Amino acid sequence: MMSKTLIAYFSASGVTARAAKEMAEAVGADLYEICPEQPYTSADLDWMDKKSRSTAEMNDPDCRPAIAGTVQNMEQYETVFVGFPIWWYVEPRIVDTFLESYDFSGKTLIPFATSGGSGIGQAEKSLREHCPKASWKPGKLVNSGAAEWAKRAVNG
Repeated sequence: MMSKTLIAYFSASGVTARAAKEMAEAVGADLYEICPEQPYTSADLDWMDKKSRSTAEMNDPDCRPAIAGTVQNMEQYETVFVGFPIWWYVEPRIVDTFLESYDFSGKTLIPFATSGGSGIGQAEKSLREHCPKASWKPGKLVNSGAAEWAKRAVNG
């Protein structure tokens, strides 16, 4: 029997969404978009503006933006890919909200990220701290080649 795989992702500009859809198609996974209850505007995402919503959230480690909707039957998934754009070298706070909303004990979690320049190392460390009961596999920046990498990650 095939193990059930979920690809959960947060995408602010559509780049991570494209990678997630490519991966889901490649490995036959279900897709879940981590949608903020209050959608981000382009002004919210202006990291040059010290008062923008994304900057305020990232400056507050305890910030947990609310998510609209939940994953149905999370318990059926054995492997969960968690995708996001890199913000300030780590995952956006809404990804922390997601990780803290479910029990990932005994599940395999595999992070993937899109980035204009930062690596995924800091984010991987942060993710493990937020969700220590999961079995984390090494993540990857998937600015390209997402489908091939996902196949290898699931099958190997």
